[in-house]
Amino acid sequence: MTDIPPVCDYEGSDYRTRFWEGQGREYEDLVERVALRRLLPPTGRTLIEVGAGFGRLADEYKGYEKVVLFDYSRSLLAEARARLGDDPRFVFVAGNWYQMPFVAGLFDAIVQVRTLHHAADVPALFRQLVRIARPGGRYVLEFANKQNLKAILRFWLRRQDWSPFSREPVEFVPLNFDFHPRWIREQLVAAGFVPGRMLTVSHFRFDPLKRVVPTPWLVWLDGLAQLTGNWWQLSPSVFVVNEHPREGSTAVSGTFFACPNCLSPLDDTQNGRLLCSNAQCRHQYQIKDGIYDFKEPVQIST
Repeated sequence: MTDIPPVCDYEGSDYRTRFWEGQGREYEDLVERVALRRLLPPTGRTLIEVGAGFGRLADEYKGYEKVVLFDYSRSLLAEARARLGDDPRFVFVAGNWYQMPFVAGLFDAIVQVRTLHHAADVPALFRQLVRIARPGGRYVLEFANKQNLKAILRFWLRRQDWSPFSREPVEFVPLNFDFHPRWIREQLVAAGFVPGRMLTVSHFRFDPLKRVVPTPWLVWLDGLAQLTGNWWQLSPSVFVVNEHPREGSTAVSGTFFACPNCLSPLDDTQNGRLLCSNAQCRHQYQIKDGIYDFKEPVQIST
């Protein structure tokens, strides 16, 4: 594959401790869980979280038989594995979301929270996700909303140049994008998903307010406000649940991983590697410290 878009790499970052733990974001964490529980089917066979990072939301997937935590950062996945121990339901996979290393029609559920804003090519990402989606399943997506109240006020006060009402994404810093809700729905439909219910989230993401109002009250109020999501989207975060295409085949029993280079099924080997079954490809990928690593193939000495 050529012309792969750039990917935001959190390798070696302190994202967990710098952004979440002890950083006053209990409100954001809780309201996102409220939205996820409303939209995600509680049980299923296979689920993948795209951009799972250190596994913040992993405990929300207790009703699934197999859960893939997928991320570009090996170090964040190592943190997730350390947190979750040896629970056999979890599979830790490092890779590029523009080259998803899975066979087609595999996942009953796809979850993506707080990562789409790093996607330089959303249509290409959606095409990858629709390929690995099992027909009739669900894709729960969260995205950063450019048409939020703060952005609208800043635009009216001429404190920002870009319009929150225009459809195209805005890249406010490199590889950080905000999206218009209508544009997101258009791209989902173009990829083959069927967008459904929307929830607006994090209405009270305002530090002075969070300091004086108890977190449980804000979470309760946000839970009520979320229900207006089908009518208007003015919050900084929006969730939308999408039905997978009903047409298409499910993954063949016993298959799981596919070569990111050619999409042929991968076979286990005896040396801790996965081998591409395509004689014209034969790429190998390593399994190291419990993480399936598809970021690049293993270099084979000749």
